Parts: sequence; structure tokens; C-alpha cells
Amino acid sequence: MRILKTIIAIIVVTLSSYSLITGEYGTMPYILLFLGGMFLVWGINEFKENQKSNAIFLLLTAGFVLFVGIYTLFF
Repeated sequence: MRILKTIIAIIVVTLSSYSLITGEYGTMPYILLFLGGMFLVWGINEFKENQKSNAIFLLLTAGFVLFVGIYTLFF
């Protein structure tokens, strides 16, 4: 899980840096999708560590970020 979270975080930072440097914001939905995936993995990891309040907050955040990412991608 930790490796997956690290890989997704590197993808988010890379896409965000590219978007910031070039000024092209067409990658924003993909950034949001990967960020939502990172929050989802993080929330699952928190459930495994029995920190339920953090896990619920992270899963709700992941749901919202994924919703916004999918919405901006298709609409």
C-alpha cells in the first residue's frame, strides 16, 4: 500500500508541476483523479491501522475529489 501511495503521489506532483510550468490546465481532471486515488489508498490504509475517524474523513475526501475529477473530465 505504501508503495502504491508513493507512486500515485509522484504522478500527482509530476502532473501538477507540468501544468504549473507550461500553463496548460487540461491535465487538471487527471490530477484530481490521481489525487482521489491517493486519498482512497490512504483511507484504506488508515482503516487497516484502526484509525477510523481519519479513515472516514479520507474516504469522504476521496469520494468528493473523484466526483469532481470525473465531472470535470466528462462535462
